Amino acid sequence: MLQMNNVEVFYLNVIQVLRGVSLTVDEGRIVALLGANGAGKSTLLKAVSGLLAVEEGRVTDGSIQFNGQRIENRNPTDIAKMGIIQVLEGRRQFVHLTVEENLLVGGCLNRDKAQIRKDLELIYDYFPKIKLLCDQTVGYVSGGEQQMVVIGRALMARPKLMLLDEPSLGLAPLLVREVFEIIKKINDEQKTSILLVDQNAVAALDIAEYGYVMENGRIVLDGPAAKLKSNEDIQEFYLGLSTAGSKKSYREVKHYRRRKRWL
Repeated sequence: MLQMNNVEVFYLNVIQVLRGVSLTVDEGRIVALLGANGAGKSTLLKAVSGLLAVEEGRVTDGSIQFNGQRIENRNPTDIAKMGIIQVLEGRRQFVHLTVEENLLVGGCLNRDKAQIRKDLELIYDYFPKIKLLCDQTVGYVSGGEQQMVVIGRALMARPKLMLLDEPSLGLAPLLVREVFEIIKKINDEQKTSILLVDQNAVAALDIAEYGYVMENGRIVLDGPAAKLKSNEDIQEFYLGLSTAGSKKSYREVKHYRRRKRWL
């Protein structure tokens, strides 16, 4: 469904963020993208959704194809109409609108009112908590509920591919589990393909089928999610576990133990 081939991205024609990135998301699958802060994960998502232009960024080399069509540097509205919807990091809300009004914004490309109402009820089935808050101003509901709203708003656009940027950010562990269970349920029932970026490597790899690891704008490791979870480097860097299973301070881990395959 999504194919990135040797993609390079520059901001302001000066700052290079992505350096020859290649990545694939097959139809109906969840793919996790892992990496430290500043690795280029959000930039990668924006390159796919067309939002780079908002920040004066541009794909300068390589190609991005969605269902066989080249989409790099295209207008983000056109990309959204093709079925690629991004949920931005930080729970971007229309804070003075109600929960339901925020959801309805996601259906703005749909002119069928009956279908919009049907889609809205589907969102409430996935997120029964926010149905109880539908008339509340969204700026006054909890962080977890806001995250459910932004995912629901994306679903209102009936995406073929959903790009999720840090959906667990700032959430308590129980809410993280709940949100990720719903993401997996959406993938299973709606067959929506998902490219998932999250610092919570355990939660992301638990629901993903395949994963990629980014470092300094490059993909340095990829493989089936189960294989990545058992990888010693992933365990040490993300989980703070040494090979003996003992906890290890992140400060002691200056870098991955780069093997030849990473270089």
